[in-house]
Amino acid sequence: MSRLLIVGSLEGELGAAARVAIARGAKLAHAEGVAAGLGRLRAEGADLALVDLRHDVAWLVQALAAERIACPVVACGHAEDADAAVRAIEAGARDFLPLPPDADLIVAMLEAAGAEPAPEGPIARDPAMLTLLARAAQLARAEASLLITGESGTGKEVLARHIHALSRRARGPFVALNCAALPETLLESELFGHEKGAFSGAVAARKGKFEQADGGTLLLDEIGEMDPRLQAKILRVIQEREVDRLGGTAPVKVDVRLLAATHRDLAADVAKGRFREDLYFRLNVLALHIPPLRGRPADILPLAEHFAARYARANGLPLRAVSPLARAALAAHTWPGNVRELENCIHRAVLLAEGTEIGPEVIELTPPRTQEAFADAPVAQAPAAPRVTGLVGRKVEEVEQELILETLSHCLGNRTRAAEILGISIRTLRNKLQEYRAAGIAVPPAPGQAPIPLPYA
Repeated sequence: MSRLLIVGSLEGELGAAARVAIARGAKLAHAEGVAAGLGRLRAEGADLALVDLRHDVAWLVQALAAERIACPVVACGHAEDADAAVRAIEAGARDFLPLPPDADLIVAMLEAAGAEPAPEGPIARDPAMLTLLARAAQLARAEASLLITGESGTGKEVLARHIHALSRRARGPFVALNCAALPETLLESELFGHEKGAFSGAVAARKGKFEQADGGTLLLDEIGEMDPRLQAKILRVIQEREVDRLGGTAPVKVDVRLLAATHRDLAADVAKGRFREDLYFRLNVLALHIPPLRGRPADILPLAEHFAARYARANGLPLRAVSPLARAALAAHTWPGNVRELENCIHRAVLLAEGTEIGPEVIELTPPRTQEAFADAPVAQAPAAPRVTGLVGRKVEEVEQELILETLSHCLGNRTRAAEILGISIRTLRNKLQEYRAAGIAVPPAPGQAPIPLPYA
């Protein structure tokens, strides 16, 4: 269940936004003003904050950055509030939500923030996935740490939420954190919290994710990207069941079941010295591997129908059946992006479809990245050549920099998704971004992070 904080009065149009979010499965928290909202975020955290423009959005964004609290802020207001919206965006707000609120836009913002807008369990018809879910149900009742592996886009967080819902901790909180989406200093504060005065800007004590998940479940997604220093601190929490806040003088006891997820081969990373062996064994007490979508073909069409119904409802469109020819195209595709790619494909098809069915003409599939695909390409693709010619005379470093920054902007600052698209590791991407900042080049901030000032020339 995603966690949404609304700052402002619920009696007006923000109340409508709250009702939309609750209908989509979000857990709602409310504060009348930005100071109270900051207090809620210190104590409980949130996946997204919607803030009425009549409040000081800039102050809240700056306070979150100073206290290293990672929560994207969206300013909310009417079209005539354009100037205030621009100031809020310039101050570091993630986006602007026009009022009255659009239901589909709220869902999209929750998804962009990395939250799950609806508490839906896994859709499974394939024997491989049904076997996995039966084992997950067995392991859900345990208290031991559990490692979920699988390619990007296979639904690791969906499975983690399903396990939490089946566990004895189901009435407790489910808290998820993407370890690759935040820089190391911010990640440490997010995980362990801090005391007042722990660093410049820490004007009040704040609970980290471990404390926020007390009595429930904590998912550490993309744990393979975590810095070795923080790996050691995670190991201590697992062993001692207590956390040390930054600047704290005494440990804080926590009661949390830890789930971890990764698309990496952690055993191979251990062999290469990239991941701590002792932490790997602590996380891998129980393990589940989600097969790629191409390895569970019987799930493709049920998932397609599920997404078609979901996005038809979300967009106020009639429910259309997937035509036989469209079903054949979906079943024949290899889905390199797994369930995430299928979801995006069907979402797009729902919006483009006309008539009574979703036909093959609106099923836009990612072409396979194989040599055969290039060999079979029609001659009509030749006009693409001038784009390459336009790069002649430019340095490789310049082209690489432009590609990285454009991809990062496209992903709204999400480092993990940008690295996946670029085909590089998150560490390589971070090193490149650090070089760009040192050279005085503006870099899109990570979700929930205020823009980092450029060094003086």
